[in-house]
Amino acid sequence: MADLQPGLRTGATPLAVRMRPRTLDELAGQKHLLTPGSPLISLAGDTTGEQGAVSVILWGPPGTGKTTIAQAIARSSGRKFVELSAVTAGVKDVRQVMQDAMSARDLYGVSTVLFLDEIHRFTKAQQDALLPGVENGWVILVAATTENPSFSVIAPLLSRSLLLTLEQLSDDDLGEVIDRALGDDRGLADAVSLQQDARAAIIRLASGDARRALTALEASAAAATALAEDGKPVITPEVVATAVDRALLRYDRQGDEHYDVISAFIKSVRGSDVDAAIHYLARMIEAGEDPRFIARRIIILAAEDIGMADPNALNIAVSAAEAVQLIGMPEGRIPLAEAVVYLATAPKSNAAYSAINAAIADVRAGKIGRVPKHLRDAHYPGAKRLGHGKGYRYAHDSDLGVVEQQYLPDELQGTRYYTPTEHGNERDVSARLAKLRKIIRGGRD
Repeated sequence: MADLQPGLRTGATPLAVRMRPRTLDELAGQKHLLTPGSPLISLAGDTTGEQGAVSVILWGPPGTGKTTIAQAIARSSGRKFVELSAVTAGVKDVRQVMQDAMSARDLYGVSTVLFLDEIHRFTKAQQDALLPGVENGWVILVAATTENPSFSVIAPLLSRSLLLTLEQLSDDDLGEVIDRALGDDRGLADAVSLQQDARAAIIRLASGDARRALTALEASAAAATALAEDGKPVITPEVVATAVDRALLRYDRQGDEHYDVISAFIKSVRGSDVDAAIHYLARMIEAGEDPRFIARRIIILAAEDIGMADPNALNIAVSAAEAVQLIGMPEGRIPLAEAVVYLATAPKSNAAYSAINAAIADVRAGKIGRVPKHLRDAHYPGAKRLGHGKGYRYAHDSDLGVVEQQYLPDELQGTRYYTPTEHGNERDVSARLAKLRKIIRGGRD
């Protein structure tokens, strides 16, 4: 069995820490925040203090570079770097940092970057303690959060900071991170080989998180070395599966498996098989599918396949999508699952979906007709002279709230687009609609 090679350290420093980018130029992804003249570039390149003490709040998923950005700004600009965690730090710690920062500025002319991780965990009182230092420029605050700052950061602090949104890393970004770690002397220093299928597996497992990708790579490298008999250890997909203790799914977010699984998911919800629907949801989540894509499909399902049979389904679906946006993954799997269970077990109807499709087909075929004169706008000059609005009956003047009146153009009189089912809420809608049509059409069904 092979001994650990030079690149495979057994020390306490994880690969993700050793490979942390030293400058913004080394940062993978976030190109939209690193254009010339952008706030981060200006702040990192300001070695004279001319840019002032501009504080920033970084909002984004885990493993997208929030800590790296803070350290790079401090390192590139020659500032002092202090890191606090909102999980362990209190008001006393914050005030001590402010005091030390003022001393460093006054005695040595050195400004301080305060990186505060998970600021959403700070109470209002704790966040209030940051305000004097931010407002007076004692520190440059770089605060990180995975939750929407509009809900988790107090308004005075938001107004005194720039809010920058970090995006989940793409597959190409993660590939860059992995390839660099494989060859860099700080990383694995070419001590192992990585098969392309294994590389793709690590990217899928990482789900846009660089830290997760490097952790999986490090564990896989150690496993490959332990298994190697001689020669250079090779990381295979099987080694990755063993190292991360998770079955590798055959799933390509741009390939056939992507479309096959989402198709099976949609058809399972439509077919009311809740167990199958949850199974395919789990496969997509574990394969690293974008949760926003899943949430969008759930919203479409609610409107297309459930519709008026249970109008609350759409509210549930939209709420789940908003919850995923607010809390991120992996916790986002919970509201997604709740929505899927609700939709799969709800009564089904595609009547509203069929109605709009039929109406659009008629419009495209030229079956339009003129708007009846009594429905036309009568407010613009000359409209009344043309008879616009004449004879219009105001529905609220009727005790029933509905009156006999022609609404469709002459060419479409008697057309029915919406035909409710007898499922769920639409059973009641069907009975009411029959009465409404009878009144509106003067007894003509």
